[in-house]
Amino acid sequence: MFLRFKEDVIKTLGEYGDERFLRESEHSDLASTVAFKLAKEMKKSPKEIADEIVEKIEVDSDYIGSVESTNGYINFFASYEFLEDTVNVILDEDENYGHLNAKGDVLIEHTSANPDGPLHIGHIRNSIIGDTIARIFSKAGMNVKTQYYVNDMGRQIAITVLGVEKLGLKDKKPDHAIAEAYIGANKLIETQPELEEYVENLMLGYEGGDEDIVSKFKKVVETALIGIRQTLESVNIKHDEFIWESEFVRNGYVDRILKAMDERGVIRKDGAWIVELEDFEKEIVVRRENGTTLYITRDLAYHLWKNEKYERFVNVLGADHKLYASQLSKLLEILNLKPPEVIFFEFVSLPEGSMSTRRGKFISADELIERVRKEAEKIIVEREMPEEEKRKITQAVAAGAIRFDFIKIAPEKPMTFDWSKALDFERQTASYIQYSHARACSILRKAVEDGMPDLDFKGELCTAEERKLVMILSKLPYFIQRVIKELRPNVFAEYLLSVASAFNDFYRLHPVLRAESELRMHRLAIVDATRIVLRDGLELLGIDPLERM
Repeated sequence: MFLRFKEDVIKTLGEYGDERFLRESEHSDLASTVAFKLAKEMKKSPKEIADEIVEKIEVDSDYIGSVESTNGYINFFASYEFLEDTVNVILDEDENYGHLNAKGDVLIEHTSANPDGPLHIGHIRNSIIGDTIARIFSKAGMNVKTQYYVNDMGRQIAITVLGVEKLGLKDKKPDHAIAEAYIGANKLIETQPELEEYVENLMLGYEGGDEDIVSKFKKVVETALIGIRQTLESVNIKHDEFIWESEFVRNGYVDRILKAMDERGVIRKDGAWIVELEDFEKEIVVRRENGTTLYITRDLAYHLWKNEKYERFVNVLGADHKLYASQLSKLLEILNLKPPEVIFFEFVSLPEGSMSTRRGKFISADELIERVRKEAEKIIVEREMPEEEKRKITQAVAAGAIRFDFIKIAPEKPMTFDWSKALDFERQTASYIQYSHARACSILRKAVEDGMPDLDFKGELCTAEERKLVMILSKLPYFIQRVIKELRPNVFAEYLLSVASAFNDFYRLHPVLRAESELRMHRLAIVDATRIVLRDGLELLGIDPLERM
């Protein structure tokens, strides 16, 4: 609804309706700063210009209630009709509210960690960003696929195959067992350097399609992926497809990439095939002397495939991959292929001393998830409800705490995850939003018990807190659109917090169930509309919208 209001504001401003100068404002429902832009060229103060524009404005919109000029800002205020239509549209559309009728095939590649061990907390930030983006793109109406690009051809996997052959797999979660085999194999190589040749032969045999070696690699990779999937599912993440790097060697896409680069004359053949790029000090090897290819060669082939299949494709990568991503994009441009849109994210840390890892090298996602689950359990255990319900709530609260705290920080900013703050029901957390949703559900349940009236929202009955809440509810489609354009899922997390905060302000100050008849119908409509937006917003963030807490 807010998008419609915004369109009407742009139309009303006419020649001054440049979207770049529209701002959300604490002092109005929408403000234009165009007068400040025009001040220099018109040699007038912004206030004079804004006054003149407002004088000439003729409002031809049922959704614009009034327009004011204030200190150079042109402030627009929504009408009662807009408020009424907003609530009615939310109630009528329910799960479809926020759908933008956007079109197109979109691929989101995220996580894509090497299958040589468990995911760590940095991988989980990658996963949560990618999964949230995919959910929001899908809500907008696009045909979305998520993929995990499996690096099954790296040296690490060959070493892991060696480790499994020599040391076997221990009886533990599959990805952790694979990690121990990998670590053990590295120690073997340190004491038995001759094993390096065996690792090299494994790599050659796998790329060459040796059936016995292919079988060994597949067993190792699939074992790791079983554990990785389990970890991701515990925070509500599933990939549509796992695309193996080796597929692009087998299906001819790597050969097509090498041929295309050779035809463009960008390869220097000096035993190895090398590409030298301007602006990059390091030359890029795309084929070794022994004829095997490198990760970037196969990634180019993967992106050739993406170009053929999808209109838009997004990669989620750690900030330490910026150089690699720029090299990949440059090579794709040389090949007249579209480069991916990339969301870079910064490192994740934990408060010193809050957790440790047995190996002392990284903190696995499993350790973090289990720690948060145990802390959530301490909070929920005293609730009077069936044990199975407590278990489900505990899992939902723990997963929500992790997902929300990882997504609410802008990807380009480093973050520290503090489980004690993430589980605080009074702070701006997932628990706070989940509890707000549960409160709305509780109010509506009690209303049904008392004899639920027909909901009848009336804009003219709105208090300041009610008006503020309804205006925020109107912005769900607007924030979905922002994420689609900006690839910044944190803005949606901030939006959902604003919904919960405004709802709690409204609930604290205005009785709902005890209100007189007309007000009761009016306020129950607001509660139900809020429930719908909180429910959908939590689901878009991959968080369970609990009805009881």
